[in-house]
Amino acid sequence: MGKFISAVYARGPLVSRVVAALFGGYFLAALVAVAAIALPLEQGEAVIAGMLASFLMYAASVIWVFAAGSATRAWAGLMACGLPFGVVAWLVTRTAGA
Repeated sequence: MGKFISAVYARGPLVSRVVAALFGGYFLAALVAVAAIALPLEQGEAVIAGMLASFLMYAASVIWVFAAGSATRAWAGLMACGLPFGVVAWLVTRTAGA
């Protein structure tokens, strides 16, 4: 049992970074795409701009996750970056029905 625990502690940060890169980056890119609808453009242009920005954000978040000093810092950076985009995306979805 001791070998299993030590293996988990050794590989845990790497697994956490992979999960952050895959799922955290995807979630952040989705928030950017939805938040881009708030841009003062025509709706079609805003959707295209959001799609382009989401590809850039996904690539940047994957780079950030593996460049950060620790897995905790990687997750914190994703959350700190996602918070303003999440607020804007929430406002866009709230005003879309009005």
